Amino acid sequence: MRPVLCLALACSMSCMVGPDYQRPAVTMPDAWRDGAATRSTLADLEWWKLFGDPVLADLVENALRDNFDVRLSLERVAEVRARLGFVRADLFPRLDAGAAAGVVHASRRENPLAPLIQDPNYQTWQIFGALSWELDVFGRIRRATEAERASLSAAEEDRRSVRVTVIAEVGQAYLDMRDLDARVEIAKGTVASRKGYVELAKARYTGGKTSELDFRQAEAELGRTESVLAQLEQQRTQRENDLSLLLGRSPGNLARGRPISEIPPPPEIPPGLPSDLLERRPDIRSAEQQLVSANARIGEAKALMYPRFTLTGQAGYSSTQLAGFLKSPSGFWDLIGGLTAPIWDWGKNKSAVEEAEARMRQAVILYERSIRQAMKDVEDALVAYRRAVERVESGGRRVAANRSVLALSEQRYRGGVSTYLEVLDAQRELFDAELQQSQFLRERLGAVVQLYRSLGGGWELPPPAPGP
Repeated sequence: MRPVLCLALACSMSCMVGPDYQRPAVTMPDAWRDGAATRSTLADLEWWKLFGDPVLADLVENALRDNFDVRLSLERVAEVRARLGFVRADLFPRLDAGAAAGVVHASRRENPLAPLIQDPNYQTWQIFGALSWELDVFGRIRRATEAERASLSAAEEDRRSVRVTVIAEVGQAYLDMRDLDARVEIAKGTVASRKGYVELAKARYTGGKTSELDFRQAEAELGRTESVLAQLEQQRTQRENDLSLLLGRSPGNLARGRPISEIPPPPEIPPGLPSDLLERRPDIRSAEQQLVSANARIGEAKALMYPRFTLTGQAGYSSTQLAGFLKSPSGFWDLIGGLTAPIWDWGKNKSAVEEAEARMRQAVILYERSIRQAMKDVEDALVAYRRAVERVESGGRRVAANRSVLALSEQRYRGGVSTYLEVLDAQRELFDAELQQSQFLRERLGAVVQLYRSLGGGWELPPPAPGP
């Protein structure tokens, strides 16, 4: 038993080889490019509720429950959690049970007692328990467990990232659909107006007040507007189908809430601090956990270069007769400690360490890239929102001006002062301005959604299921 006690003592004094994780130093600016920096952040708010559209809020909640990517991310977490339990189990002794029964024919030539054996055939009966345990003296199993635990954390962060993406995609699809609803209504009203102009131009032509050119130009403009309407209706149906897929449903009609022109943007857009992204963005947190895992893999690989200590044992009963099989004379046991040390493996273990170190360096690069990508995403979203606000204001002025131009052109045309070409130009300008203004409204709201996504908000999850 003394060797076994020595092995147990060695295990209790064991240490883990390989580097312990330290977060890489990354320089972060104190503020964004325009100088904005706030303690609060839009990511702490549920922007879809700030829009005051209960239909949108309901769609987001349904997507977080039924979206295919959300459901897949949950199963990936379960998969990684199970793998962690599989690896962690190697830290503890393994106990197996076995039984055997059969007939043995002994060789008379190989057995020196063969001449004394009357019958070379005999029965064997066995029942036993087997113990096996690798003593993790140098931390190979603990480093592997550390790596898998970090992989589980990365999977949880990936799940949060999926939630952020789904929320943003549902919001963007809904806003696109409401924008297309508005543009379809604009196009329908314009088609009805164009039909009136066709009738007017036809009456003036048949009455001899204008040439056929005005009548044909009115017909051509009506055809152009009808084709625009057909294209917008197609785009609206396709976007509605996109939203249905995000909701995990078959294509179909979806409920509508507030018109795009009546959905107000949040009164303020707090961007937070750049340094907050390290703790807020799920993709950055996932990249760091993958870095932790890669760092632990180095220790796992280095441990292969050191001796491995094992403890094995058996205990049970063995007999050549079934009668009295489980009585004390049939009992046996053994407990053996073993050591295996690599001597010459042609650089295999050394190459495994180099491979793990290379993966660690790759993980550092990916971590740093995820931070810079996050900074870019926020800066892009901030400038997109500021410029979208400016476009909405200028677009509103353009629509108002074009309406006045059209009214004046109609008066001049009906009074015989100008040709229909002047009215036609005014109609086209107003139609394009109204369609573009609806797009500007959608872009302003969409910029809020993208800023929310880039700040990494909306990933709060229920408490995780208990795991190893």
